[in-house]
Amino acid sequence: MRIISGKSRGTKLYTLEGMETRPTLDRVKESLFNIIQDKILESTVLDLFAGSGAIGLEFASRGAKEVYLCDKSWDATEIIKLNIEKTHLEEKTCFYNMDFKEFLKKMKLKKFDIIYLDPPYKTSFIKDALEKILEYNCIKDDSLIIVETDEEKRILEEIKDLELEVIDKRKYGRANIIFLQKRINR
Repeated sequence: MRIISGKSRGTKLYTLEGMETRPTLDRVKESLFNIIQDKILESTVLDLFAGSGAIGLEFASRGAKEVYLCDKSWDATEIIKLNIEKTHLEEKTCFYNMDFKEFLKKMKLKKFDIIYLDPPYKTSFIKDALEKILEYNCIKDDSLIIVETDEEKRILEEIKDLELEVIDKRKYGRANIIFLQKRINR
């Protein structure tokens, strides 16, 4: 796993051992960043289930102004800290070792331009996180929320009543990427 583009391009990242986390494949990451490249520069980004920190650090490497990484795993904490140091992106990143609900409450009213959600599969964390993001008003009208899941139908069913709309969907093997924005009543 490596940083694909930007300031830290080519830097190999440390990864977490075991089956608890699954890093986003480089081909998925490359496709994702090609789609959203024009939204990254000077953005404020949240990688809520950061794992190794690879996605958040890719944002920082590509020119995001601030990147917040959150993960409650102690194993992830050590890997994220090592990866931040290895990529030399300390000045752009803030890491929080805490539960995602606690983090969102702490960041209440902080506005993110891009939020990336890739929690452990087979959990209700996506719906729970989206509810809290909306409750705590963490997004602007044009903010982008990106969800990675292997259960697109289940997730779309769970979030259908939230004030969010699907603006794009992509499938890469087992991984589904869903792009969401705040629903604006026109």
